[in-house]
Amino acid sequence: MEHFLALDIGGTKFGGGVVSERGDVISYVAAPTPKGGSGSDLWELAKRVLHEAMDSSDVASVSAVGIGSGGPMDLEKGLVSPLNIPGWRDFPLRSSVEEEFGVSVYLDNDGKALTLGEGLFGRAKGRRDFVAMVVSTGIGGGIILDGRLLNGRLGNAGHIGHVNVEENGNLCGCGAIGCLEAHASGTAIVKYYGMDPRQATEQVKIRCGEYVGRGVASVASLLDLDLIVVGGSVALGFGDVFFNAAQKELSARARLSFSSQAKIVPVGLGEHGPIIGAATVAISRERGLF
Repeated sequence: MEHFLALDIGGTKFGGGVVSERGDVISYVAAPTPKGGSGSDLWELAKRVLHEAMDSSDVASVSAVGIGSGGPMDLEKGLVSPLNIPGWRDFPLRSSVEEEFGVSVYLDNDGKALTLGEGLFGRAKGRRDFVAMVVSTGIGGGIILDGRLLNGRLGNAGHIGHVNVEENGNLCGCGAIGCLEAHASGTAIVKYYGMDPRQATEQVKIRCGEYVGRGVASVASLLDLDLIVVGGSVALGFGDVFFNAAQKELSARARLSFSSQAKIVPVGLGEHGPIIGAATVAISRERGLF
């Protein structure tokens, strides 16, 4: 059986893991993302979680490495500039990991990575058309249409966190006003609601769900979709209160015949979705899927 090394890079933590070709997590290691860390500090952390994941897996070798990272990024060049990680701007992540481990490395946005994982192993298995989202420190996503993952010009298709949901809304980290990420992400909850997401009130959970429902309603009608799969620590931590509010808002705003039945549901891969998704970036590229 083949195994794949995986790296999940987010504003809250770096995760490393070894995942089997069937989507089973063999080992997993995570460490907090250092606030204000330099580029070299961040790279040392990435190497550490990857090596620790390998060492704790009892797997002798891996076929490839898959990476899911916050964006934006330049996929062709393998450069990452995660909005929530200022220490990396045009950091050559793909080539750095290739040099460190000596195997093929496949990179993609973390939202797209989750999308691939859910399409191959999770809630959307067998579906040819769906959106998957991560609602966590930031908000990202990916789109599968006609059985193919949408990439866009530089590989950034699916940045649903930067759909506008409030005309005169909050200032987003990207510099725009009213982005979904500025209203429903973990960062926004701390900055604009003044609380840790883990202590969020029911009202805040409902409001975040409503914003997510508002954002995906436009996407469902634009792209002829009826399934939105959502993961991430904020969405999964908020649970039914969040998902019920999101579904209510989605149903109220997506009214065309082909989008009016659209459903928003939790991911099938649970808390391991991001690391399985990162591995699936490699699995899908190696096997010509999506």
